[in-house]
Amino acid sequence: MAEIATITGTITVPTRLDKALADATNLSRARVQALIAEGHVEVGGTTASSPSAKVSEGDEFLISIPAAIEAEAKPQDIPLNVVFEDEHLIVVDKPAGMVVHPAAGNPDGTLVNALLHHCAGQLSGIGGVARPGIVHRIDKDTSGLLVVAKSDAAHEGLAAQFADHSIHRRYLAVVGGHPSPSEGTIDERIGRSDANRKKMAVLDKNSSRGKHAVTHYKVLDRMNGCALIECRLETGRTHQVRVHCASIGHALIGDQTYGKTPKGLKTMISQLGFARQALHAAELGFLHPISNESVSYSSDVPIDMRELIDQLGR
Repeated sequence: MAEIATITGTITVPTRLDKALADATNLSRARVQALIAEGHVEVGGTTASSPSAKVSEGDEFLISIPAAIEAEAKPQDIPLNVVFEDEHLIVVDKPAGMVVHPAAGNPDGTLVNALLHHCAGQLSGIGGVARPGIVHRIDKDTSGLLVVAKSDAAHEGLAAQFADHSIHRRYLAVVGGHPSPSEGTIDERIGRSDANRKKMAVLDKNSSRGKHAVTHYKVLDRMNGCALIECRLETGRTHQVRVHCASIGHALIGDQTYGKTPKGLKTMISQLGFARQALHAAELGFLHPISNESVSYSSDVPIDMRELIDQLGR
């Protein structure tokens, strides 16, 4: 891999290696950690192996910056609904049916392909990869808001907020039946299902597998055999809202993986052509990673889900 630059210097404050190098250079801490992992950092003539290693004042360092490798995804001129954008980040309102990142079965036509075209190379390259800084995802058939990093510093700041669960996320969902109580908290671990590795499942609280997950829900409206609920997420696990709602006996309408459409509603839903889980990421709030300003964005329920709610309410 061709090197395009080297950075040399001397540690001025004794601390852990990644922090010391981030302070001494224009590199983000996450970028430094990636370079250490790839063997591109030397301290005192020895290749560094741990970002948490302690360094001393006066230690000399050398960082070799490799050329960024090109992303596998290619730019595509796909329309984007941009809610907010500045030099550091972009907030988009993703339509249902769009995959966030290319994968088997979805090699293109994704949000990443659209971002590569829209941002024309001005995207986070955490880890030395010239690709968009995707810091979170929502499912293909879930609509709503995502934030994407355009700079390494923004990527690091946003990733930290997702890690400490300080991001505000509010979803709207239509579920089968009427949850009781009408307001509550689902605190259940989520991990891969033993029965089907392609699915997620609620695990035993004492399990060493999976991850801690918390969803706060509230019924907003009771309809014909269904309910419109809001879900506020403390954590952001794969399929969290879908799995948690199914675990209390109220799977999302249209969710073919974790639930079944109530018999009395199949005809109406089929006539509407509604063929996805009824889930929308309606609100997203966080501290702007550069300005530290508290920002919040909202998205109206899309037409297909609005028609579903209107029909169920009749």
